[in-house]
Amino acid sequence: MNKITATRNLNDVITRVEGARLKISEHHIVKIIGISKYSTSKEVEELYNVGQRAFGENKVQDLKTKAEELEELPLEWHFVGTLQKNKINNLIDLSPTLVHSIDSLELAQELNKKLEAKNKKLSILLQINSAYEETKSGVMPEVAVEIYKQILDTCPNLRLKGVMSIGAHVNDEKIIKDSFKTTKKIYDKLVPFGAKYCSMGMSSDYELAIACGSNMIRIGSTLFKD
Repeated sequence: MNKITATRNLNDVITRVEGARLKISEHHIVKIIGISKYSTSKEVEELYNVGQRAFGENKVQDLKTKAEELEELPLEWHFVGTLQKNKINNLIDLSPTLVHSIDSLELAQELNKKLEAKNKKLSILLQINSAYEETKSGVMPEVAVEIYKQILDTCPNLRLKGVMSIGAHVNDEKIIKDSFKTTKKIYDKLVPFGAKYCSMGMSSDYELAIACGSNMIRIGSTLFKD
């Protein structure tokens, strides 16, 4: 991917995001996270050079490698993958801007314990399995608000910033939309408790996600295509 391609890709995504968000409100701001898990540090740098600042990785080791290779750049790194307990300390040491994938109270409490030991804090999102799919991680929608409050009460070293979900993995747009609406309803209930981000929408469905109220999208292949 060269500068021309990076510019075209980013401009295309921004144009589509603008179109989707303005249908909701001119005040509705959407943050774009570039998911670089299948891309090189050089490609991340190309997108940085044309204006993209926030990037996300699925694996702790990949995040470490890219963050080190690009440490000269003021990038905002997000962790979006499943967090294994044996990788928690490694992730804490990388101090990502936001961890999107805290998928249980148990994981939140384990992360909090390790953060306390290191005298650090970390911003996180609670992952919700709003599509009710066995292949997906996340808390069930019915208990999401309660678990969110429990994390607030029991994990002082976590800064809860909102919720994340992955749209239903089907072709039926209505089912995908319903899964996004489920997450948005939960997010709305949590705004009084400090929720700031409703992270949902990826390359295949981000315009639909924005239409349903998403204010943070995770874009991989569309941003990084040749």
